[in-house]
Amino acid sequence: MLDPLDIESRKDTLIWAARRCFDLRLQTNAGGNLSLRLGGGSAILIKPSGIGFNECSRDNLQVVHLDGRLEPSPFKPSKDLDFHLDLYRIRPDIHAIVHCHSPWATGYASAGLEIPCLTVQTIEKIGRMPLIPLSSNGGPQTEVEISPVFRDPAIRAAVLANHGTIGVGKTMMEAQYLAEIIEETAQIAFIRDALSFVHAGGRPDLPQFGTARDARAALDSAGAATRAG
Repeated sequence: MLDPLDIESRKDTLIWAARRCFDLRLQTNAGGNLSLRLGGGSAILIKPSGIGFNECSRDNLQVVHLDGRLEPSPFKPSKDLDFHLDLYRIRPDIHAIVHCHSPWATGYASAGLEIPCLTVQTIEKIGRMPLIPLSSNGGPQTEVEISPVFRDPAIRAAVLANHGTIGVGKTMMEAQYLAEIIEETAQIAFIRDALSFVHAGGRPDLPQFGTARDARAALDSAGAATRAG
């Protein structure tokens, strides 16, 4: 049984994230999507097709059950609905998804490049953002391509080739912050690579560790080797 008060409250949360994405220029026009698991876990709230992030309102957001049943709505369901639903089914820890076509990150996606986790923040909070290829017919990624990657509970973000990004979280704020970190990291990576080509004539090596613990272990190992030598 869906709780009307829960739905209205979560609509406001989703609208907050959508407006924030728009204000930060992570998503313009009617592309991208974002969704939020409703209380009880049997349904989600999602932006419908043709509605821009800045135009999200209590009147146009859709309620969809995890089995795919839509509550009555005059709007067309998002073409991303199936992958959103599938991620909620396979990952009980996911309660929010932000998928956007942010420019810097989508530039990497369109070049077929995985965005490297370079900063201490991305190494600690994300670890890795896998690049997910297009569907077998060359179209946008579906649950067929996306879900297998996110079956790994350590994956919190991914880059969709020629498409955009996905950030997931236990809350909408957590997923939103990931979307922002992804875009920030893509911009940092581009600047880093551009400067490296200009000053060093090549692309620098990527970090060889994925978390702060791994970084400390690498430093301890290097220190031990130096002392032994």
